[in-house]
Amino acid sequence: MKVRNLHSWDVLPKEAVTIQRELSSKIKLSPFVKTIHYAAGADISYDRNHNILFSAVLVFEYPLLNIVEIQSHISKPNFPYVPGLLSFRELPPLLECFKKLTFTPDIILCDGQGYAHPRRFGLACHLGLLLDRPTIGCAKSRLTGAGKDPGVSRGSAEELMDNGELIGYIVRTKDNVKPLFVSPGHLITAEASVQIVLGCHKGYRLPEPTRLAHLEVNKIRIRFLKEHNDNKVGVN
Repeated sequence: MKVRNLHSWDVLPKEAVTIQRELSSKIKLSPFVKTIHYAAGADISYDRNHNILFSAVLVFEYPLLNIVEIQSHISKPNFPYVPGLLSFRELPPLLECFKKLTFTPDIILCDGQGYAHPRRFGLACHLGLLLDRPTIGCAKSRLTGAGKDPGVSRGSAEELMDNGELIGYIVRTKDNVKPLFVSPGHLITAEASVQIVLGCHKGYRLPEPTRLAHLEVNKIRIRFLKEHNDNKVGVN
């Protein structure tokens, strides 16, 4: 996949905030009218003992959700951990995975925030703008906004609001489990984001693309650390 060059990654947190504010105006929460043939899930695992990021992108046939491609990347982080600025830390290695894909996903699900972000520019928004693809943020915790708890049954959803603006939905993806915070990233609406997240479900709390991406990065991490003892671990 091609990646658009919209800004430098060699920036300080203050500069990153400025970039978010500038690029947030380019986000389009437009109706999703495409037919989904392939859906992707993206996730990252961080090993603080060795300061290494393990990244993976999985592509699935849709709606069967069979895996057709897996790409991964291992690297050192080049940006500090700053809440609200995680895309500047996690997107560079994830983009390396997307660059290697031979299947082009029609929709991308991210383990992180989309529009439900203080500056309306979470990781899913940032990724969608860079790839010019529809993206969805599917987060396990709330970053901003307020809303009622949804009903206990799968598919129940309540609006996530911030200063009078709809920024996403609080969605129960499995009966009697904690809800997820679903928000559009780019080129999709909040309502369509919820429908797709629920459609990528195989009985777990997380949608299958991000659930299996999470399992994949943990497998890569375990395999890598087994192959390198503490004195030999090293990546670029």
